[in-house]
Amino acid sequence: MSFEAQTCVVTGASSGVGRALSAALAHAGSRVWAIGRSDERLRALEEECSQSQGAVVPLTVDLERDADLQAATREILSDNGDVDVLVHCAGAIALGPFESISPEDLDRQLRVNLRAPVLLTQALLPALKRTRGQIVFVNSLAAHGASANNAIYAASKRGLSAIADSLREEVNAEGVRVSSIYIGRSATPMQVWMHEYEGRPYRPELLLQTDDVATAILGALAVPRSGEVTDMNLRPAVKLPPA
Repeated sequence: MSFEAQTCVVTGASSGVGRALSAALAHAGSRVWAIGRSDERLRALEEECSQSQGAVVPLTVDLERDADLQAATREILSDNGDVDVLVHCAGAIALGPFESISPEDLDRQLRVNLRAPVLLTQALLPALKRTRGQIVFVNSLAAHGASANNAIYAASKRGLSAIADSLREEVNAEGVRVSSIYIGRSATPMQVWMHEYEGRPYRPELLLQTDDVATAILGALAVPRSGEVTDMNLRPAVKLPPA
């Protein structure tokens, strides 16, 4: 599959996997609507990709705000009305004992990790059906099993897995492919914070590299149309030492 002249939408494009994937798609020739919260970082990404075969179009969006989501989808669809690839990379996390989970942390994780992907996919699904496009939910290995202090994050990610599985059953007949990519610890700002929380030294060289995760996602998208990557697990090759 060629990504040249494809219209792609990537959330979480301000940093981490979303940023790496947006750049990779632009360099492969795609027009990428890069959704993130930091206008400054999105503009830097746009400039970085200005000499690529494709282009990055920054969209500053707070995924917790329905008005922002609606404005973003209107802008995307007003361009040419088609979307070939939608990738959900954004995520929010708050760790802590179950008994201390605040309503604010609960709502933020559910809105960013679950509600926003549902609403954005619903809004863009007619465009994806027209192109027989692809949807990728970048998930977490936490969806496969919750551990102490991450109940809501794991629950939101398991819910996202169910959304992907159900959606796949509905849209495959119309030529739309749906993939879940479950990733382990990667060298992102989120992991810097998590390592501080856990009291362990941050050693990014032991983690998944964002460019490598982006390459894996491109590989899943490029599978010939006779097949579909439904689920992919990626984890660091080296097990982290105890905290």
